[in-house]
Amino acid sequence: MEKNNVLLVTIVDRGFADSVMEVVRERGATGGTIIHGRGSGTKEMAKFFNIILHEEKEVVLIVSSQENKNNIMDGILRNAGLATDAHGIVFTLPVEDFKILSKFHNVETPVIEKKDE
Repeated sequence: MEKNNVLLVTIVDRGFADSVMEVVRERGATGGTIIHGRGSGTKEMAKFFNIILHEEKEVVLIVSSQENKNNIMDGILRNAGLATDAHGIVFTLPVEDFKILSKFHNVETPVIEKKDE
């Protein structure tokens, strides 16, 4: 089975996720998910890369078509890569399957009846 979608995972310093979302929307993504986090091993990485890294991070998750993956990744790296104030990285993971979970999507929802106590 051919994989047509990928998950782009972008990790940036806190405060830069919105700028990442602007870039990915300009390049065809329709949305994403932002998760707040904290990096570990930051002191060792800062010594290795000789740059200042912030512990507070934001993770941006975006499902994209395989065809648009490189276009989006290039935009992220240009605007939020390691050489910028965002100190971002981006990588992809294969997406085997996904379903849309939305109250606006026409999905039949099973009715659960409340039992009398």
